[in-house]
Amino acid sequence: MRKDLTVVMPNQQPAANSQRLRKITLLCAGFCMMVSTAQEVHIPLNEGWSFRQVGTEQWYPAQVPGVVQQDLLRNGLIPDPMHNANADSVQWIELKDWEYRRTLQADEAMLKHGHLDLVFKGLDTFAEVYLNDTLLGRADNMFRSWEWPVKALLKPGANELKVIFRSPILEGAKLREAYGLQLPHDSDPSGVSPYIRKAAYQFGWDFCPRLVTSGIWQGVELRGWSNARINAFEVFAEPKDKDLHLSIITYADWSGAGHVRFKLDGRTFHRMRMVPKAKWGMAGFDGNVKLPDLWWPAGEGERPIHTITAELINAKGQVIHRVDKRTGFRSVELIREEQGTGTSFKFRINGKEVFMRGCNVVPPNLVQTPTGDSVWVALVAAMSRANMNMTRLWAGGVYPPEAFYDACDNAGILVWQDFMMGNLIPASQDFLNNLWFEGSEFIERACQHPSLAVMCGDNELEVAWQNWGWQERYTLHGNDSVRVSNGYADALELLAKPAEGRRIPYTPTSPLSNWGNAEGLKN
Repeated sequence: MRKDLTVVMPNQQPAANSQRLRKITLLCAGFCMMVSTAQEVHIPLNEGWSFRQVGTEQWYPAQVPGVVQQDLLRNGLIPDPMHNANADSVQWIELKDWEYRRTLQADEAMLKHGHLDLVFKGLDTFAEVYLNDTLLGRADNMFRSWEWPVKALLKPGANELKVIFRSPILEGAKLREAYGLQLPHDSDPSGVSPYIRKAAYQFGWDFCPRLVTSGIWQGVELRGWSNARINAFEVFAEPKDKDLHLSIITYADWSGAGHVRFKLDGRTFHRMRMVPKAKWGMAGFDGNVKLPDLWWPAGEGERPIHTITAELINAKGQVIHRVDKRTGFRSVELIREEQGTGTSFKFRINGKEVFMRGCNVVPPNLVQTPTGDSVWVALVAAMSRANMNMTRLWAGGVYPPEAFYDACDNAGILVWQDFMMGNLIPASQDFLNNLWFEGSEFIERACQHPSLAVMCGDNELEVAWQNWGWQERYTLHGNDSVRVSNGYADALELLAKPAEGRRIPYTPTSPLSNWGNAEGLKN
């Protein structure tokens, strides 16, 4: 690795339109970041939860992160769904509402923070969140985070935090009725899964039984901060001959005077004044630095990991917030060229075509567990032992945890990442808005990983719509057919934007062939 770091071509901050800035400012700050600062604290709220079925009196201890099936099993209230045919005997759970609660103790030190934000990293799926019986908001997507400012509602001493989960089946049925059209649902006898932003495999698939979960399936925390904080930090890096072209933008909850200092592996390469807005500010860099060693997939070379740092510095020269991102520098090209009988589909890494050897990954557990990180990392270790250099994350599952991508970075396993679209979707603006936030938040979280090689819009939906007889089976003709087709096209176009905007190769669907008809099977 080169020790010298020289700025070759500094430039002014990247331009960005105000609408995009507002969207990015709203994104959850916890993703893509490792934070070390005295001004921002993260107080875990995973302990001390209990649960009950809504309408009953008895409360039982709960485990967070987790889901209601695990809590029922832990308390001896259901048989193990993973044994024998027990999954069939617990289907009643998906039709009930469930309530979780815990006490939040607010002491003087906590209440001194200028801002206190309640952050749920994952709620599965239809949830109402209350603090001291005040409704903070409603969740309707298990694939994204949710956060609310709560300082005004917290009182010294004991506070009650409560989450009510509504039946995903009954809520999905309401959405289907409102849409007025039954979308294809081959693996789901309830027919509601296309209307819900929830893991498709839970409704039953060819490799697993049906187990539709509810619960606080990701961690919970209280984020306290004062003065200012960096809430988004975007890094785009592309090798150019002997240089590395860096485009960096930071956004901060801050309108004061000061600047941002950027570092690569601990060495400063740029400083820029923070441009203040009404309640936030921005700063960036767009230019070249000397190229550190390149990151290569397994079998092609080394995999050095570098750290890019943004430090928010006030007018007194004090660092009031710092964000680090670990990344590797490489170029990835998806090559699509006409070749007589078809179109190529190959990858060029750092200018070299690389033959891909890999596998398809579905969720390693039927129920997402609190120890899920280790299970995902174990999958990467198995890929390495099998001499793989690429894996595809299937659209009917869940987005893996950060530890999975870190492991892929270290092992040189490129990631083909599907967006979580295992079903055709309703063509409503509310659904598309929900999908947009989910997709953008995931890209914000994962974009710095050198292993992330390509994003894909969905799993098999185009060939299914064209070749599997869905239009006949579900009586989708005329205007209904057009409505479904347009909704699907709108979703693919929407998902392309956050990927391509961050220079990640994108393919709308998989497979791209005519698989599923007689001609495709012959080829």
